[in-house]
Amino acid sequence: MRRFNLAVLAALTLSAGLTAVPAQAHAGAMPLGIDNCTAGACHFDVPPGTYDVRVLLGGETASSTAVSGETRRSLLPETPAAAGERVARSFTVNVRTPEGEPTGPDGTPGLDLVLGGSAPALADIRVTPAAAHTRQIFLVSDSTVCDQPAAPYSGWGQQLPQYLRKGLSVANYADSGESTVTYLQNPQLWATVQPLIRPGDLVLIQLAHNDKTTDEATYRANVETLVAGVREKGGRPVLVTPIVRRWFNADGTLNNDTALLVNSLGVDHPAVIRSVAAARHVPLIDLTAKTKALVESLGVEGSKAIYLYNEKKDNTHTSVHGATVYAGLVRDALVAQHLVPKGLVRVG
Repeated sequence: MRRFNLAVLAALTLSAGLTAVPAQAHAGAMPLGIDNCTAGACHFDVPPGTYDVRVLLGGETASSTAVSGETRRSLLPETPAAAGERVARSFTVNVRTPEGEPTGPDGTPGLDLVLGGSAPALADIRVTPAAAHTRQIFLVSDSTVCDQPAAPYSGWGQQLPQYLRKGLSVANYADSGESTVTYLQNPQLWATVQPLIRPGDLVLIQLAHNDKTTDEATYRANVETLVAGVREKGGRPVLVTPIVRRWFNADGTLNNDTALLVNSLGVDHPAVIRSVAAARHVPLIDLTAKTKALVESLGVEGSKAIYLYNEKKDNTHTSVHGATVYAGLVRDALVAQHLVPKGLVRVG
């Protein structure tokens, strides 16, 4: 902690004259700056909306800084800076109420950012309203994707923002325990998300883990309803097959119903999603196939770190490490299918 405080205090001293915006300032008094920060965190009193954040990282000693925000969202990966060096990075963040899961607590009003990394140092920061044409990626899913409120859990949607640059934000409306049935029924979910979709926005839909008793006709109809609802608003639906469960056969493969999300009625969720994607001409990210290949390659022992087996004996939900790896797979698929411009994505 001592190294952190010294580095940050030195950086704050260097930039003290750059900004003098009170913490009570709102979007109309932009930009907001470093006067809104303490040694380890920043709070910006802004209304719900989408904001661009520019950080200048570094201090008098070598540093390495990551930025997270709101409900444990990873917004900027750990970024090194040599002693005396200043490194600029920018990202766009979605601020909303509730700030995490749509059916969860409201959280803290405004934008909250937390500095992390092995030796964090912040020299300057600017927060401004994002341009009206800024694109968003909406996430419609369950606990494997949501902004998990507490460690050691993390959804891949919680880690996806760190891979995106300024000009593209993630609006994560994934919610724990939801199926296609409940997501459509709950007014806090689909009825809230759909009106927010603007022309050109991507909407990634991954719902399957909790459709344990949904029959095939209902499941297919629900997926098609979500696709049609996105298109009705001018958005671009993207169907995502669910991440596998870490459930090995004796031969080291995941070729079983539990791992591959085939429910108690024999409904093969990934197969239905693939079928709807083909029939409705919807881009498909086959995360089931991608995560199956990765988990099998890691093996029984190596794959434990992807999930929460060591901590919770949980073979469904991912660790921060696993969620970050899976978010990387989603990022790669979005770029490969030209769904997001390569220039808006962080590769390393």
